[in-house]
Parts: sequence; C-alpha cells; structure tokens
Amino acid sequence: MTLTVGMITVDSLDAVALGRWWAEQVGGEVVQENDGWFVVVAVPGAAYQLAFQKVERPTPGKNKVHLDLVAEDLDAEVARLESAGADQVATQTMEDFRWVTMADPEGNYFDVAQAEG
Repeated sequence: MTLTVGMITVDSLDAVALGRWWAEQVGGEVVQENDGWFVVVAVPGAAYQLAFQKVERPTPGKNKVHLDLVAEDLDAEVARLESAGADQVATQTMEDFRWVTMADPEGNYFDVAQAEG
C-alpha cells in the first residue's frame, strides 16, 4: 500500500482570508469554507488540495507547513507575491540552483524556485 498526499493543511488565525489568498496565488479555487473553520482550495492540475484550519492561537513549538513552489520567472514571481502581501525572508543559492524563502500574510514560510528548463 502506498500513501499519497491528499491535502496540505495549514493552521491559520483567519482560515477564509488565508485560503482565499493562497487560491489566488496558485490560480486555484476555494471549494469549501465550512463556516470559516476549515477552508479547502482546489489546485488546478494537482493531485492534492490545500487546506486552512482555523485555530484560536498558534500552538507553541508546532511545526509550520512548508511548501516548495516553482516559477518560470523567479524574480517576477517574487515581486508579484510581495505586492500581494508576502514578505521575502531570504535568498538561497546552491551551485546553479537559486530559491527565495518567503512568508505568506500570516508568517507561514514557503520557497519559490526557478523552474528548470
């Protein structure tokens, strides 16, 4: 038996707002809002969904979700994400591979790398 990723879930203070933000960034669609407590985003062409669950307060020491994303034009995508409310945290390089660590509007980190090709 093999496990597959069905959903990537993120704790959030405002699940609806963050779910809608991520839906816009990945060209997805909010498909469930569940009274604001659990928001599901369908991602075009993906075998998984993104989910955002409302928490009253973040759990100290709890791991944050980490997404790795790719972009055709890394610099343009980083600029677009910043204008949409993301913050740039760090730029990393390993030989010919470069990526940018960013934070979404609630401080959840994610990486954006240049698509190979």
